Amino acid sequence: MQQMDVDIDVPAFLNKEKQSVPAGLQNYYLEFEDLYDRKLWHQLTEKVLEFLKEPESGPHQISLFQKFVVDWENKINKLSLVFIGLTVAQKFTELQDSVNFLSDIITKVDTPETKDAYVYAVMETAYFRLLMGQSEETKKGIDECEKILDQFDSVETVIYASFYRVSSEYFKAEADYAQYYKSALLYLACINIDEQLSKKEREDRAFDLAIAALLGETIYNFGELLMHPILDSWSGTEHEWLRTLLFAFNAGDIGKFESLAGHFSKVCFQPVLQQNLNQMSRKICLMSLIEAVFKRSGDNRAIPFSDIAAETRLPNEEVEHLVMKALSLNLIRGSIDQVDQIVIVTWVQPRVLDREQIDGMRKRLDKWNKEVNKIATFVQQEGGEVFAQ
Repeated sequence: MQQMDVDIDVPAFLNKEKQSVPAGLQNYYLEFEDLYDRKLWHQLTEKVLEFLKEPESGPHQISLFQKFVVDWENKINKLSLVFIGLTVAQKFTELQDSVNFLSDIITKVDTPETKDAYVYAVMETAYFRLLMGQSEETKKGIDECEKILDQFDSVETVIYASFYRVSSEYFKAEADYAQYYKSALLYLACINIDEQLSKKEREDRAFDLAIAALLGETIYNFGELLMHPILDSWSGTEHEWLRTLLFAFNAGDIGKFESLAGHFSKVCFQPVLQQNLNQMSRKICLMSLIEAVFKRSGDNRAIPFSDIAAETRLPNEEVEHLVMKALSLNLIRGSIDQVDQIVIVTWVQPRVLDREQIDGMRKRLDKWNKEVNKIATFVQQEGGEVFAQ
């Protein structure tokens, strides 16, 4: 639904609308007319943005844009123009009309000086295309905007939020769990979840992140998610057990995982966990291996196969394959001594730690500090005799 170049009688439109809108909105039209006549474009923009937040304004937003805002849109800050356009686009009943409307705005902000607004408009248009099932067009928009954003030194947070939100929705639709997990967490970092997401949206986002963490083939540390306040949205809901499951996975606690597996079939509206039970079992074995290595001190990382078998509950003959998988995923680095059946680990993937893991590290540091003090005391006591000789 492209905009057409037509002469607009602004005073006549505002006067007519003023008489037809609810009483609570009439004063806006008086102010619109006053600010328009005085050419106070910034104040007028702010007043329009305020109007769009009014619950009763919905049925009047399209006409306000098409018969009023377009008359002075070249005076509006381009980012504000996109924000106004996005709000209005949501009021069309047909998604294609929304896409056409936003496409027209894209052409108006496609200048070298307003690439930030351009990215915002393209990403939000891509979201409407995603809702229409146009995955390829959505991906093209994401790829184009990613290249543009890489060239910015800084940009408004709302633009990054838009980019990561739409990207995460695309990856969710494609069942790309690892990319969804990354994009969704970056999106949450750009917003105030208490102010910008409803309780239902927080619950849904937390659930999707949990599923992505559990099924993402390259995600082997949940620390960032476990420390995120988005999980607090589960308190008192049917998904509260998922938090326990995430902590169990992050700690490589196979016993806890097996005890919680009975809940999977109860998630009847999304049985994806039940369907991927074997994959999850393999994944928690890897996470158990990582945690076993992480808990050991740096001078105690020559680990017998038998210890790994006990930690992961795998037969001894399957340990080598598990370690090779961990090495191929770059979760650990080291070597396998097949003769003595020992794994020598020289490096373990850095992790975002949960509180329990931080406490464990604190205890190891305390132990190391005591050993250093013991050596220092010995040197002080015995060193005098060495230097005296």
